[in-house]
Amino acid sequence: MNKVFALVDCNSFYVSCERVFNPALKNKPVVVLSNNDGCAISRSQEAKDVGIAMGAPIFQCEELVNRHDVRVFSANFVLYGDMSDRVMSALASFTPNLEIYSIDEAFLSLEGFENYGYLSYGRKIRSAVKERTGIPVSVGIAPTKTLSKVANHIAKDNPGMGGVFCLIDEKDIDRWLEKTPVKEIWGIGAEKALFLNRNGIFNALQLKKAPDEWIKKHLTVVTLRTLRELRGIPSLSFDEPQPNKKAIVTSRTFGYEVSGLGEMQEAVSAYVSKAAQKLRSQNSVAGYVQVFIETNPFKGSYYRNSASIDITPPTAYTPQLVETAKGLLSKIYKEGCRYKSCGVMLTNFSDENLLAQDLFKPVYTGSLNQRLMKVLDEYNRRADSGQLFFAAQGLGKPWFMKQSHKSKRFTTRWDELLEIKI
Repeated sequence: MNKVFALVDCNSFYVSCERVFNPALKNKPVVVLSNNDGCAISRSQEAKDVGIAMGAPIFQCEELVNRHDVRVFSANFVLYGDMSDRVMSALASFTPNLEIYSIDEAFLSLEGFENYGYLSYGRKIRSAVKERTGIPVSVGIAPTKTLSKVANHIAKDNPGMGGVFCLIDEKDIDRWLEKTPVKEIWGIGAEKALFLNRNGIFNALQLKKAPDEWIKKHLTVVTLRTLRELRGIPSLSFDEPQPNKKAIVTSRTFGYEVSGLGEMQEAVSAYVSKAAQKLRSQNSVAGYVQVFIETNPFKGSYYRNSASIDITPPTAYTPQLVETAKGLLSKIYKEGCRYKSCGVMLTNFSDENLLAQDLFKPVYTGSLNQRLMKVLDEYNRRADSGQLFFAAQGLGKPWFMKQSHKSKRFTTRWDELLEIKI
């Protein structure tokens, strides 16, 4: 039985989520902004057509926004995350093997579905997701993950295909690969693309035909896997487990410049708490903490500093990590500065189940602290709202990122349900 993959990718996902709950946005230029309403991270086709580039700072696009009446929204990740769950739930009904790749993309294994006709099955998937969630998607079907990515791009770039493209026939594969710039291949970054271009490889078909030995000598094993995928040889296993992170960094730019030590302590505590939750989710403990702070490099005298410390024995207990981070902050905090951002890094990880006993201090594994964190994490995983947090994180969070154009959380908050006036 031949392997066949479908890559389902939501079209302009954040914009599409906003349009589901506001039909007046249909056919209008719409942009969703990054944290602190900084840069465009999702654009409708209409916004692309008027010249708003991906990643463009919105203040630089003010003239375009005003001239073309572009609707601008702050990122609403609570809404987008819930809509993503609904999309993935719809996709799960079409295959027993679903791999969620990102908030708006998923791979489906279509082994055993050849009798349905891959193209018609792809259209059925697309129609069902639209009907159940309101989100438009593109579907690319091919014998490998990398080729399904290529097929998905083709489906998106050619409206006449109805959002679905099947790339199975060898002759069709080569014809389309020849039209695909090497820089657009999944797994080939800008630096690799420049190197390949310098060596006469400009499109995906040329890369497919490159000698294995040359790729191994000049690039990486990962690139060789990409090469084989282009040849139709599955080299990326389905739902391949992701290795645990070796470091966790949590950092944000403030909604306004912060000068008070109290607010800085709240921010650092909040970021440590978030990082610690991620740490525990991979069953790790941290043996090293770093805190860094920064003022605005474009205003006044610039100040950036960091402080770090080893933790023995390593831990994932949030209160201990918070106190450690606050102590580090006090060493580098400079009175009179107006800070634009801060962040924390946890690293030097160990498996929490393999900790050796310490002669002088109790270890995290098996302690009441570990049990408390498990209860906290389990409750917060189940809670739709009213999650538990530590008082050190602050209540009002005036320093939190700016979101001046945020829509309501229509699907997760009773007090923000969609209102329809008739």
